[in-house]
Amino acid sequence: MASLSICNNSGKLSSSFSPSSLNLSSFQRVSVQFLQTHNKHTCSLPSTPRPLTVISMAPPKPGGGKAKKEKASIGALQEDEEEASVKFAFVSSVLLPDGTPDVQLRKACGGQKLRDIMLDANVELYGPYARPLLNCGGGGTCGTCLVEVVEGKELLNPRTDKENNHDELKRHPKNWRLACQAIVGKPDSRGMMVIQQLPEWKAHEWNYRGLPPIHEEEEKQ
Repeated sequence: MASLSICNNSGKLSSSFSPSSLNLSSFQRVSVQFLQTHNKHTCSLPSTPRPLTVISMAPPKPGGGKAKKEKASIGALQEDEEEASVKFAFVSSVLLPDGTPDVQLRKACGGQKLRDIMLDANVELYGPYARPLLNCGGGGTCGTCLVEVVEGKELLNPRTDKENNHDELKRHPKNWRLACQAIVGKPDSRGMMVIQQLPEWKAHEWNYRGLPPIHEEEEKQ
């Protein structure tokens, strides 16, 4: 069986033992270094070991005042951000396979044109006139971005001169608007709007009786 030899500071052999007889406590270490120079073996002991220092990391006390204040501030900020927006329910002109209205829920900041909000949210606006050459691109002349404002018309600006002089709108109710001319409130506006998409292509009737709250996963779509 192989054995290890430990030398003292003067280089003299102090003890010899086998690995099976070596017994170390849980916080002790022995370093043995073998140096080979010209076929001679010498050994040296490590420097005096430093004392082990244990630092206790106590968990923070629950219910800290500072943590409560920070949490309250974050909650208030999130609430303000949520309030400063307008919620939308866009109703498709085509029913779902089960015969119910196809409703898409969205949320956006006010101060924007309804056309931009719908396009940014990937909500169908032009239908068969979606190709660039088939609509005026928001100029208010073609009349292909017609929508019916079922709820929340008070959030929109009054009809513009282009809308009042548009032949297409003259034969429709006042709640029919050109999305490119309708501005939804201001940046700090809050409220709810229900918009019927492509009202001229609607082949069914439905009644508005309120809508469920907008969920986070539906807003991200």
